[in-house]
Amino acid sequence: MELNFLIYIFITPNNYIMSQKIAILATHGFEESELKSPKEHLEKQGWTAHIISPEAGTIKAWAEKDWGKEYSVDKTLDEVDASEYDALVLPGGVINPDQLRTNEKAISFVQDFFRQHKPVAAICHGPQVLISAGAVNGRKMTSVKSVSIDLKNAGAIWEDSEVVTDSGLVTSRTPKDLPAFNDKIVEEIKEGRHGNQYI
Repeated sequence: MELNFLIYIFITPNNYIMSQKIAILATHGFEESELKSPKEHLEKQGWTAHIISPEAGTIKAWAEKDWGKEYSVDKTLDEVDASEYDALVLPGGVINPDQLRTNEKAISFVQDFFRQHKPVAAICHGPQVLISAGAVNGRKMTSVKSVSIDLKNAGAIWEDSEVVTDSGLVTSRTPKDLPAFNDKIVEEIKEGRHGNQYI
């Protein structure tokens, strides 16, 4: 009995991950699988995943070659602060990051996660938002190939891998990489804040 009690005492603090709260920043034109899959995977951990958007109501997905379903927005950018969340996920899609990267509130929201040393994950075209946030210089990253030149020009160390992790920054290339992307997001969130996550 005493041994079991001691084991419980030592394990319990490390298990204090059930209250994690993750922000998924997106707007119209996000690639559907790149939002849906991470969200479901995070929620399977017992965590909360909120869709955050500049718009209230719903945002419409892009599903490979045409418009997809509409997804409910949990909070608008006007209603949230990065301090309320433990990590950030940026889905791709061509339209979605192009809209977010010119939105000052979206960029400020992203930058705050880096300033607070919290995990940030971006897939496909999602890293374009990180370029606009000034968060890629000197960081090891990947992305869809068409964004690789932009990342290199912004100072990133780009490689063609299914998932690349650099001290709390997680990036992947395409929906085919989602299983590795999702697992790595969970791993980085469990590790907590990363001192080398910077802007």
